[in-house]
Amino acid sequence: MTSHVFVDESKEGGYLVTAAALLSGDLTSARRAMRSLVLPGQRRLHFTHESDGRRKRILDTIADLGPVARIYDASAHHRRRQREACLDVLIEDLASAGARMLVLESDESIVELDRKTLYRAVRQHGCHDVLEYRHLRAFEEPLLAVPDALAWCWQRGGQWKARAREMVEEVRTVWSGYAKPGPPTVRKAAGSTSPVY
Repeated sequence: MTSHVFVDESKEGGYLVTAAALLSGDLTSARRAMRSLVLPGQRRLHFTHESDGRRKRILDTIADLGPVARIYDASAHHRRRQREACLDVLIEDLASAGARMLVLESDESIVELDRKTLYRAVRQHGCHDVLEYRHLRAFEEPLLAVPDALAWCWQRGGQWKARAREMVEEVRTVWSGYAKPGPPTVRKAAGSTSPVY
């Protein structure tokens, strides 16, 4: 079964791109589960604006969905190239895993750069005929709440990071595409045998 990967970025305390993969056969029920958490008056879940009690409930629901997440850390990168560098490494990973769909949260200020980066990366990594990518707004795709929540938890630290760690398969430090001091740093979670990455 193929995976669909949902991506969000976090800029607080460093630059991270969080990618959460879910198996394609589980998406309808996963979307239903995430939509059920949206309160009256809300258009979408946004972890930053939730109470701690709601955050715990949302994380319980996310854990039940069984996502496999990777975090790409480009904090040491020049600010203008952070997102591009993370997306390039992400596409390389998705190409080797045979992922079929990549969904990124739509932000009009970066969509054009993303499209150029993704167009180049899928060709460079040989997955242009397999991997489809889309930009959607968070209220259009409820599963974008998954990487949003995991990114918030990771940046927040403490008990929140510990809870997210259960779903984070690895953290990769992304180096400059121009001068790599070595391969990306990879910290795998104990016992990780991900079928989706």
